[in-house]
Amino acid sequence: MNTAHRSVSHRRLPDWLNEGAAAVDDQGRRGIVQFIGEWEDPATRRVTDCAVFLRPEGGGTEWIVADHRTLSQG
Repeated sequence: MNTAHRSVSHRRLPDWLNEGAAAVDDQGRRGIVQFIGEWEDPATRRVTDCAVFLRPEGGGTEWIVADHRTLSQG
């Protein structure tokens, strides 16, 4: 996969983790990656540059995973 188009922060992501990929979080929820990008936690105001936005297969409420290392390939 050519990562030249990705920002520097995205280069540290595993090759399998990209938009459209299936992933499982540390709570066992399976979802499809919708977007990978910057996210600010509203409670702490901490900014994460490579947060992963997931949506359940078949639709539903999106959730955000701030640390991609907690995800496994689904």
